[in-house]
Amino acid sequence: MNATEANFDGLVGLTHHYAGLSFGNEASTRHQHQPSNPRLAAKQGLLKMKALADSGFVQGVIPPHERPNLPLLRQLGFSGSDAQVLAQAAQRAPGLLSAASSASAMWVANAATVSPSADSADGRVHFTVANLNNKFHRAMEAPQTTRLLRAIFRDPQRFAVHDALPQVALFGDEGAANHNRLGAEYGDRSLQLFVYGRDDNGGSAPGRYPARQTLQASQAVARLHQLEERQTLFVQQNPAVIDQGVFHNDVIAVSNRAALFCHQRAFVDQPALLATLRRRVPGFAAIEVPDARVSVADAVSTYLFNSQLLSRSDGGMLLVLPEESRQHPGAWRYLCELVEQDGPVRELRSFDLRESMHNGGGPACLRLRVVLTQEELRALNPAVLMDDRLFAELNNWVDLHYRDRLTQADLADPQLLREGRDALDELTRLLDLGNVYAFQR
Repeated sequence: MNATEANFDGLVGLTHHYAGLSFGNEASTRHQHQPSNPRLAAKQGLLKMKALADSGFVQGVIPPHERPNLPLLRQLGFSGSDAQVLAQAAQRAPGLLSAASSASAMWVANAATVSPSADSADGRVHFTVANLNNKFHRAMEAPQTTRLLRAIFRDPQRFAVHDALPQVALFGDEGAANHNRLGAEYGDRSLQLFVYGRDDNGGSAPGRYPARQTLQASQAVARLHQLEERQTLFVQQNPAVIDQGVFHNDVIAVSNRAALFCHQRAFVDQPALLATLRRRVPGFAAIEVPDARVSVADAVSTYLFNSQLLSRSDGGMLLVLPEESRQHPGAWRYLCELVEQDGPVRELRSFDLRESMHNGGGPACLRLRVVLTQEELRALNPAVLMDDRLFAELNNWVDLHYRDRLTQADLADPQLLREGRDALDELTRLLDLGNVYAFQR
């Protein structure tokens, strides 16, 4: 079946700020309370999207969520007008206001897990929205993410967008950041590799930082997506690397078609896993980075593996990296040698995503991969696909609505809330989404 991979990037929200909310994400903690630049953050993301679209890759946009989340603050006991709710929260519980204002939905690798139609029994593309229940500031995202995905992938004959799993620890689900798909061609039935951090029935687990993804959640997603057992594999992420700041698998590994680019210490019993993949995936190629060349600490600081591995039209692969990887002498030396080896990776391209990186999200965090046939591509909402017109419109929209400096103290400003609603109301018209936000309904 002829199919292509589309990348849908999250558009950074207007309240992008550094609150250090994500325990286990060391970049997030390290930059806590520093001023942020939401306008620059959004423009950095748009430049990456446009560059990839110009290079021939299918590129879409997923809008931000409304923040601050006033309904949530009201649910937590703050009352009165919108301005009064913000003022009360800022005075009595500034941490709650910061969480309710998080722009973390920009990292759409955590929006959902996706299975292409080639793999599912009913021949539809399946999405299961992630519940993100390990972090309060992210657990609120699922209902809005569901509405947005259904507004983009709006043909129920071709797309199934499932609600998030129950919000309990047993089913901790972090979406595509802990999921890989390995096969010869995008349109072929392929092996889906689900990576979990802990099994709630026992086994090893990290001791310093939480393991966010459970085996039980991954198994539930596979059932919802109607995947055959012989086309799935459940593997555990190395607990020791979670304790070094590898909070999702996409911080230590990335795949594309039959290639897996990973650190030597990414998985539990990694030699056995790679042997299994060689048996089960036609043409499987493991690009295993030795710890002696790039340490886990350097992988976390550079986000070397939080990269996009994309197939070019000539069959070679492009590795899209954060600028931090290019600036690190050891990591860049290894990557240049990798390209010279004439393996799957033929080209390197780095992007400045500093605003996102300071909060702990690189190129792979910002995108949701969706394999689509040509018919499915035509069936989705075309207004979200990046081209010259949309790039110009979104840059103008950002210039009009976004601030170039934001601190946690600014979150209590009622004008910021009004600015956000005006911006999102306009964005829904630009992207033909309908009334997807609570304030519109």
